[in-house]
Amino acid sequence: MAICALGYLGVRSDKASDWQHYATQILGFQRVDAGGNSVAYRMDDRKQRLVLLDEPGSTLGFMGWEVDTKDDLAFYAATLSDAGFEVEAGTAELADQRYVDSLICFDDPDGNRIELCWQPESTSEPFQPGRPIAGFKTGPVGMGHAVLHVKDANALLPFYRDLLGFSVSDFGLQPVPLYFFHVNERHHSFAMVGSGQTGFHHFMVEYLNLDDVGQGYDLAQLEDNRIAYTLGRHTNDYMTSFYSNTPSGFFVESGWGGRLINPDTWEAHETVGGPSFWGHERLYLNEDERARYRQMRLALAAEGQRTPPLPECPWLYNEFWRA
Repeated sequence: MAICALGYLGVRSDKASDWQHYATQILGFQRVDAGGNSVAYRMDDRKQRLVLLDEPGSTLGFMGWEVDTKDDLAFYAATLSDAGFEVEAGTAELADQRYVDSLICFDDPDGNRIELCWQPESTSEPFQPGRPIAGFKTGPVGMGHAVLHVKDANALLPFYRDLLGFSVSDFGLQPVPLYFFHVNERHHSFAMVGSGQTGFHHFMVEYLNLDDVGQGYDLAQLEDNRIAYTLGRHTNDYMTSFYSNTPSGFFVESGWGGRLINPDTWEAHETVGGPSFWGHERLYLNEDERARYRQMRLALAAEGQRTPPLPECPWLYNEFWRA
């Protein structure tokens, strides 16, 4: 699988001070110097994972996806060019800014900037979180996942599935079209919400300890309008999480216990029960829209639907299960 992980994200915002509080005190990221008009944040041994750009434009600045080999960059450049997409080779200056050896850049059909990169840089300096946490689940499964609003999910499906090689994990058609894709063992590293809009819906970070999610939830509840979705558990990736409003208007999902799959044997399928077993009350929606999701959760509860039990879990915070 040539694209192997979500490596980094770039966000445009003129609210650097608000982001510093949010990223360090709510999420637990570490701020690092980036230079120029950008601020960067770490969440592990990588030199940067989130880049905040003080420049005009859509909220999502770019998605950075890692590839297995340097030759993959040439393969994707040729494949995308043959399909009619304009591809730029990243300059040495841009590679230095992204802390990667080399990269290519292009836009998806909705205008979202995508960067494919090879050999991202790590540092020996210990990660120093902005609040006390055990750390984030990254490594081979990447930074987490990113989710976009799209005008027409079915129209973008061939781009991500056929041209970029993302594999469909599952999809739902009600109440809105949702497509989830994996590029490694994480149940999904990318998803599309067919809302008819464009832009960033959310990105997810996964903590190593459930209590770090809970403590972040407590901290977020102390701030007005910070909680977007209440604590809950998803039906497809089994993530226990809550969503918070960022200073830029999109969400971040803070989660724990995400499902790992076997990409070689996993079969894509449609899900029909709704996105959550319980919780995830969408506080940003009007009452009618919230009630629709609530009824889905109550129906699952009435059927006795729940996450499969862990086969063995002697240490709750260190063991993860595979499908």
